[in-house]
Parts: sequence; C-alpha cells; structure tokens
Amino acid sequence: MRIIAAFLCLIGLTRASSAQHTLDLEAGYFFPGYNDVAIPGDSGTRLSLTDDLDADGDVVFRVRYGCTISDRHWVGFLAAPLTMESAGVLDRDTLFDDSLFPAGSPVEATFRFDSYRMIYRYIFRETDRWKICFGGALKVRDASIQLEGGGMAAEKSNTGVVPLLSFNVTWTPFEKLHLLMDGEALAAPQGRAEDVMFALQYDVSPRLALQAGYRILEGGADNDEVYTFSLFHYAVAGLVLSF
Repeated sequence: MRIIAAFLCLIGLTRASSAQHTLDLEAGYFFPGYNDVAIPGDSGTRLSLTDDLDADGDVVFRVRYGCTISDRHWVGFLAAPLTMESAGVLDRDTLFDDSLFPAGSPVEATFRFDSYRMIYRYIFRETDRWKICFGGALKVRDASIQLEGGGMAAEKSNTGVVPLLSFNVTWTPFEKLHLLMDGEALAAPQGRAEDVMFALQYDVSPRLALQAGYRILEGGADNDEVYTFSLFHYAVAGLVLSF
C-alpha cells in the first residue's frame, strides 16, 4: 500500500508539470506452455499443471499508465492479472502443501499470478527512427496455487516485491508505423522473470495508436518453500491513448 500511495503522489506531481501522459489498454489470449509446481519445494511432489493435468488458455487484460517528464524520464504503473485453470486425474500420490492427494483422484487446479509494477525508464535516445529506453521496475507479486479434489483442498499463497530491469526499443521504419520490444526481465540465483512484448504499432492520430503482437511471460523460483516455473504465450492487441 505504501508503494501505491507513493506512486499516486508521483502522478499528482506529474500532472502539475508539463508531463505527457499515456494509457495503454491491452487484451490478449494466453496459451499455456509449461507450468511445473511442487509445494513445499524441497519435499512436495513435482506436478505439471499443463502435462499431468489439462490446462486451457483464456482471455486476459492489462492496463498501464505512463507519463514522460522533462522529455527524458518515463514513469509508469502496470496492472496485469492472470489466472489459469486446469483439471484431470492424478496418476500418482501427490503431496501438495502438506496434503496428500491419492493417485486416481480427480482434481482441479487454479494458478493465479497477478502482477503490479512501478516502472522507471530513462530515454537514452529518441530520433525519427529510434527510441531506446532503459531502467528498472518494482513488481508486486500476488500469487497463489490451489489444488482441490477428492474432498480435499490446499492452497499456497505468496505476496512479495521483486526488482526487475525495464526496457523499450522502438523502431519507426515508416511514418506512423512502429516495431517495438517492450518489457521487464531479470534472472538471479533465487529465480527469474521475463515479461516481454513484440508488437507492431500504428498511429491512427496524434492521440491514438493501435498495436498487436506477441507476448511471452516466463519465470519462477526454486527454494525450500516453493518450486514453480511457468511459461505463457500471448496473442495480444490493444490501444494507446495519449493526453
């Protein structure tokens, strides 16, 4: 809550300045890749929510507010919720969060990974053809994994703050047409995270741009408390409002 309050104060300050504001609205459909979990990480049964169970893709939405201050500094706030449902029959005894689900149990799993980010980028280069930005982000991770079936239910929840690198590279080969790579990523011994979009963007007007492309979301952690690594592919489309 302190992070959100500080960011709201920052928004108030930028509104009093000559900042340029954008609102990025994105809709997409995700396709699950791998999603491997073990709770606890050192003694739980390794379970694939996409191979051992059947997982379906779903429609997702995200929103990002951003503003450029003094032509060089960009700050933003992102909200990106994600929930994946899967179901199936366990082919072996599965220990999940200290609950033992017997082999042959029909189960349903819910994987939720909601991400909220405060982002800062410095605009190193901006010409008619290129825009290159680099900085950092603080990601607030609100996640949970739930397994239910056979009269039993167990859930592991986790909320934490993770630092990431943040970047944007935009190439404008033709007037009003842009190719861009935009995202956050970081790898460390404790785990890794990548959320990167590759998109084609077209300026409909000075205040409205449309974009479509591909997003990859991947990452996870491996420790005594939890083992979880997941991969999602997205087909995305959206619009960017400038004001």
